[in-house]
Amino acid sequence: MSQEHSAGAIIFRNENGRRVYLLLHYISGHWDYVKGHIEKGESLEETVKRETMEETGLKDLRFVHGFQHKIQYFFRRGRTTVTKDVVFLLAETQTARVVVSEEHKGYDWQPYAQALEKTTFETAKSVLRKAEEFLNVYGNQKVPDNIR
Repeated sequence: MSQEHSAGAIIFRNENGRRVYLLLHYISGHWDYVKGHIEKGESLEETVKRETMEETGLKDLRFVHGFQHKIQYFFRRGRTTVTKDVVFLLAETQTARVVVSEEHKGYDWQPYAQALEKTTFETAKSVLRKAEEFLNVYGNQKVPDNIR
């Protein structure tokens, strides 16, 4: 069994007074978020910034500190079962225009309910639920250390 570690982000922005979330349409057909392998020596935030730039062209991320959600899943690569964990952070952007990478065929900005419906996997839905709950309680400001 092989193990992989990745970091990703639930990215949102304000559009006409409502929060919308970025969904990426992957070549394989599913809808998900920015994520990628953590390179040696990178922090979670560094990985997310790099992957976001590579996958979307977005450069103006502002992390909402205090949110971190880890998911784990398994998949097959040939005859090997791979265990993958992804730690998701929460980040805000002011930029609406996205330039997707070759691993995607499109993107969409959707309000919570539509984003929840559009995401493909239950793990993606669970992290979006956690992000929405977090933002509803704390907003997009830094959460005090004693609340984490």
